[in-house]
Formats: sequence, C-alpha cells, structure tokens
Amino acid sequence: MALLRKINHILLMMLVLIVCLLLHSKLFRGPSRPKLKRTETRKDPERAPKVPVEKAAEGEDDIPVVICAAEERMGGAMATINSIYSNTDASVFFYIVTLRDAIKLTRQYIVKTKLKGIKYKILEFNPMVLKGKVKPDSSRPDLLHPLNFVRFYLPLLDISHKRVIYLDDDVIVQGDIKDLYHTKLEKGHAAAFATDCDLPSTHEMVRSVGMQTTYMGFLDYRKQEVRDLGINPSDCSFNPGVFVADIGEWKKQKITKQLENWMQENLKKNIYSSAMAGGVATPPMLIVFHDKYTIIDPLWHVRHLGWSPDARYSETFLQGAHLLHWNGRFKPWDYPCVHLDLWEKWFIPDPTGKFSLVRPEGKI
Repeated sequence: MALLRKINHILLMMLVLIVCLLLHSKLFRGPSRPKLKRTETRKDPERAPKVPVEKAAEGEDDIPVVICAAEERMGGAMATINSIYSNTDASVFFYIVTLRDAIKLTRQYIVKTKLKGIKYKILEFNPMVLKGKVKPDSSRPDLLHPLNFVRFYLPLLDISHKRVIYLDDDVIVQGDIKDLYHTKLEKGHAAAFATDCDLPSTHEMVRSVGMQTTYMGFLDYRKQEVRDLGINPSDCSFNPGVFVADIGEWKKQKITKQLENWMQENLKKNIYSSAMAGGVATPPMLIVFHDKYTIIDPLWHVRHLGWSPDARYSETFLQGAHLLHWNGRFKPWDYPCVHLDLWEKWFIPDPTGKFSLVRPEGKI
C-alpha cells in the first residue's frame, strides 16, 4: 500500500507539472501567424497597381471628357478643366491621362485647389505602345510627345462611357459642355470634328498667318501612297484637338488599328512629317476619317489662336465662341501670345510651384 501511494503521488506531481507547462506555453508564447486562405494571395509590390484610381463613381448621366495632362503643360490642362467645370450645371467626369512621372503632380493640382470638387479618374498612358510607330523629328519635338497620341487609343483606356469628348490641353470652354456632348453623330460615324472650311469670318485671319485648311497642307502628294488614297488635295481638313467619339463605333471600325497602320506606313515612306502643318498626329486622323465624320457646330472649335503672336480675332467674335483653341506654337501659358485675358481668367496657380506662367516683367 505504501508503494502504491508513493506511485500515485509521483503521477499526481507529473500531472501538475504537465498542466503548468501547458499554461506557461499558452500565456507566454508569441502569437501564431494567421494562415492565408486558399483564395488569398500575397501581392508582389512590383506588380501592384501603379496608378491609384480616384474612386469617384462614373455615372451614366455624366458628361465624360478625356484630357491629357503633361507635366510641362499641367497648368494648361487644369485651366481647361476649370473652364468646363465652371460653365456648366451638368455632371462632368474627367478622364485625365498622364505619364507615370506626372501622376502625383496631377493629383496635387486637383486636391489642393478649387478643382477638388470635380469627379475624375487619373489614367496612366504607357508610351511603349508607340514603339516602332513614331519617327523622331527635330522640327517640332513637342508634337512627338507620347500624350499627343492618346486620342488614337481611346478604346484602350479605362473608360466606362460609350461616348466621350476629347479635348487638347490648350483650349478654353466658354459654352456649356453638354451641348457639345449631345452632338448627333451620323450613322456609321465614329467621331465628329469641326471642318477647317467652316466659319467664313475666320478665313481672313487664317490666310494671313499661312494656316493650311486642306489636305494638301498635311500630306505629301508627291508620294504614290498618298495619291492612291484618291483624296482630293483641296478637300477641307479638320483639327483633331476637339472631337466627340462613339467608342463602340470606333471599335467596330478598328479605328485604332487603322491609325497605327498609317503611323507605320509613314515610318517607312515618310508620307507626312512634323514640318508640315499638322505634325504627326493629325495626318493619320485625316486619312482614316476622310468623308467619314460628322461636322460639329463651328463655334465649338474656334482655333488658330496660337498660330501667330500678332494676328487677332475680333473680341466680339470671340465672346460668342463656345470653345477657343490655341493650337500652334504660341501657347497662352507662354509669351508672346494673343487673347491672353480669355485664358488667364481660368488659370489656377500650381500649388506645388512647379508650373509657372511665362510673362513679361511686371505682369502675371
């Protein structure tokens, strides 16, 4: 009996020791790492989304506007956005396309200024899509900027709307943008532009600065490839800096592929160049859309304001225009330039100080 009691005592002591060890383990060991569910994956930082999506909801009733924002022209893009936003009671959704290096500046320009109330999404454009399609040309290097070709790739952008307005960054909108958006496109047309033969009241000024208004000024008719197109060189051209696009029809007609084909054709045969009137982005559009576009109200694209530092429109005429376009070398954020007052009223200073206006001493 004494031996049995001794064994029971030893077993009891061992049991107490085991319980103590278990309690110690529970109380003092480090927390276990949670297991990942089968549906979860660890994200590689290098593969994480490069562009934070601004989470403003894209509504069906929004007026969608696509505009590019290059770092060196950021103030221009923001002035355009400000003029649109301030002159309509419609809900506008801005798709702001930029390069990776300018994403942060684009966002700061919006959230730190009066534009913080707009609905928008910042989209990054990958310039690699242009590899092997654009020929270097030193006569107008600004026309070779990757963002100059965004208009070719509208269906490839992260856009949820079926119809969009595309605007260059050197325009000011004085009318209600919803009127332009509701332009009725003719059946089978993927886009609407303003023809260069419209507005007789502008013809004298256009001729005075030597601006081209026909296909002859954009394509090299000495090349057989151009003559084979069967396009009359005296046909009216158009400026693709302002247009309304039907994304579905654009896809159906494979417009982007057609434009790329002509870019590659120019790379081989040099059928146009930036030394000609429209640079390298306009000629492919002129070829692909010849006789296949709807004409918009000419007051929705009063252009050539940047073609000369001296030639001016009448102030009365410009006051009645719905949209002003400083296409050409003389931009309203630089100097000299005409009709600066009509642009400066919409300019918003850069909160980061990176973008500044070029003005004579003693002026803004």
